[in-house]
Amino acid sequence: MNCALALSLMEEQRRTVLGEPMKVSPYIHFDGDCEDAFNLYAKVFNANPPTFFRFADSPMAAQVGPDWAKKVMHVTLNAGDQILMGCDAPPAYFRQPQGFAVCIDPGSEAEAERIYKALSEGGRVGMPLQETFWAKRYAQFVDRFGTSWMINLSKPM
Repeated sequence: MNCALALSLMEEQRRTVLGEPMKVSPYIHFDGDCEDAFNLYAKVFNANPPTFFRFADSPMAAQVGPDWAKKVMHVTLNAGDQILMGCDAPPAYFRQPQGFAVCIDPGSEAEAERIYKALSEGGRVGMPLQETFWAKRYAQFVDRFGTSWMINLSKPM
């Protein structure tokens, strides 16, 4: 048995015994434009179109006005083995996101360029996509929906 196969079997056994490892998934609140944002994210991350759970279809339907009935109460986007979730936060509960960024580690410089172009369009760029001492490509920006992003294509260390 080769080493890679042995490690693979050990990892499979560990998952069977301990269960799947914990994952951390960003949950982003929007000011009424969650559907537009997640449709864009699905295209950018080559994911299946997300399914939107709406306020009108929930037990909370009577607690929101008719203008919020079609707003997104919850959405999950599966992009490979990554998950991004979000919702439209009712006006009394919405706060502009701050103090965090969703960080993407793309597989190539071409992917970094493609993702940066698509997500930063119409947004605010803090640091354009460029090479740094630690990354082949790095950028910081806020997309047109108010979500902070970082692209970090690491250099081998």
